Amino acid sequence: RDWTYAVCHPTRTTELVLRGVFLVRQKELDFFYEGKGTNFLFPEPWEVYEAQIPAEEAEKDGYVAAYGRRLRGELGDEAMRSAAKAWSVWEGSVSRLRPPSREQIMGKWADDDFSLAFARIENHYFTNRGFFERDGWLLEDAQIDRIKDIPTVIVQGRYDVVCPATSAWELHRKLPGSTLHITTTGHSAFEPEIVERLVEATDGFRGLS
Repeated sequence: RDWTYAVCHPTRTTELVLRGVFLVRQKELDFFYEGKGTNFLFPEPWEVYEAQIPAEEAEKDGYVAAYGRRLRGELGDEAMRSAAKAWSVWEGSVSRLRPPSREQIMGKWADDDFSLAFARIENHYFTNRGFFERDGWLLEDAQIDRIKDIPTVIVQGRYDVVCPATSAWELHRKLPGSTLHITTTGHSAFEPEIVERLVEATDGFRGLS
């Protein structure tokens, strides 16, 4: 989100602090939402996410599309709310290197209002591939050239299975002037090492803008 703003408005961007880089590429969506990566590490919560969608529908259209129909209310209110909780709890269950208790996960991620807003927003963007012109648009040279002179710090969890580290690495390689911190964490911005690196980065930019 911040990165996209910078690409579109580079003259209004003084510096970038990025965390958990996600480019909305098909391979990233496949890895987390379509059963081609994260599910191999977290089979238990994946089963709950998977169970919301009939196997034949998932095989034909994929999970993002199938969840989208439910989250837009096309199958009724009950199916919409059930899908929202399953989508949200899936992400909440795998976001930290040390997962919280089941009670903590359900208390936040399965909340009716939170899960519905969270799942519908995410799925809307993913269904529309981030509203980018092409898969991988953000990494194209034309876009990178617009931000190459903006001081950039990237903080990325080594064990982030929501936004896998390959995306942060690819961005860093395209921006050789950027600083990349690989932390011994998962995805959550609230994991201590990520918090430390984010605060360090923002403190470092203090007074530069």
